[in-house]
Amino acid sequence: MARDDDPLSATFAALSHPTRRGILARLSEGEATVNELAAGFPVTGQAVSQHLQVLERAGLIERGRTGQLRPSRLVGDPLGEAVEWLLGYRRFWEDSFDRLDERLAGGETAADD
Repeated sequence: MARDDDPLSATFAALSHPTRRGILARLSEGEATVNELAAGFPVTGQAVSQHLQVLERAGLIERGRTGQLRPSRLVGDPLGEAVEWLLGYRRFWEDSFDRLDERLAGGETAADD
């Protein structure tokens, strides 16, 4: 897992697994317990708990306590920081797409270069 002093790496490492991304998508609709989350995935409650630990260490979720239940809730700040970092590359992508549009509009092919 990523080092504690590198939260962006921790965020991307946590996002690298499709089940964890699915858990975050579900938590974007509201908090949920391990059992509620496990019902939506083809994995055990224990596996969901392990994914929640990774997400919690990355700061992407918080786990509360309501009686005997420990509902998890999404924390948006780390995702916002990841989006900000990705937006730094927006100009690159837009320029790449503009060049592609120009090639397609002009009928050029890679062999024309």
